[in-house]
Amino acid sequence: MKMHLLTRELIESGGIDAIVARDAPSLPVLTEAERAASLRATLDARPAGDAWLFAYGSLIWNPTIRSVEHRTARIEGWHRAFCLSTPLGRGTVENPGLTLALDEGGFCDGVALRLAEDALEGELTLLWRREMLSGAYVPRWVDLLDAEGTRFGGAIAFTINRDSRQYAGGLPGEETVRRLATACGAIGSAADYLFATCEGLRDHGIPDPVLEDLAARVAAARDTDA
Repeated sequence: MKMHLLTRELIESGGIDAIVARDAPSLPVLTEAERAASLRATLDARPAGDAWLFAYGSLIWNPTIRSVEHRTARIEGWHRAFCLSTPLGRGTVENPGLTLALDEGGFCDGVALRLAEDALEGELTLLWRREMLSGAYVPRWVDLLDAEGTRFGGAIAFTINRDSRQYAGGLPGEETVRRLATACGAIGSAADYLFATCEGLRDHGIPDPVLEDLAARVAAARDTDA
């Protein structure tokens, strides 16, 4: 399998769509028109104030879009979970990987990225090409809270679409570990995605003991299989 780095240039060139067509041709994907309509609906619902993006997974350590400010933030009503099954990128049709999404309930600490107003639509168009492949995510505006619990802005967050066939919430822990330890696709392994997210959270001073425990279990499973 040819490997690719997930870069801004890959996204701009249509490389992600090409990977889908090659590695998972049966996966239903959104058309450019559908992505544009989704972005327009999201922008039409924008609250007053600066536009932020809430990063909770790979957008922390590989955002691929340009921002002008970042700060740690909490959102409520959603939690980070490996609940998105992926047959490409970090897995294959035969052995789908898992990536993070925001599922209902609890709270999530992550990184808020403020986007420049004069580049907003261009940067979000690029982001939609990356994240809105199959409709597995539902983009929505969420309130950003600082360390004191005070709202400081509104951000776009990619929450899971529970009606999507890619929704993998409620997997047994052993299966989650197995898939993260073994799945690999065109842009890397599911395990490396997990490890990089843990490192990114640590770099920003954001504790996530649940994710750290999962990373330890995945690392041990990989060592056992080696």
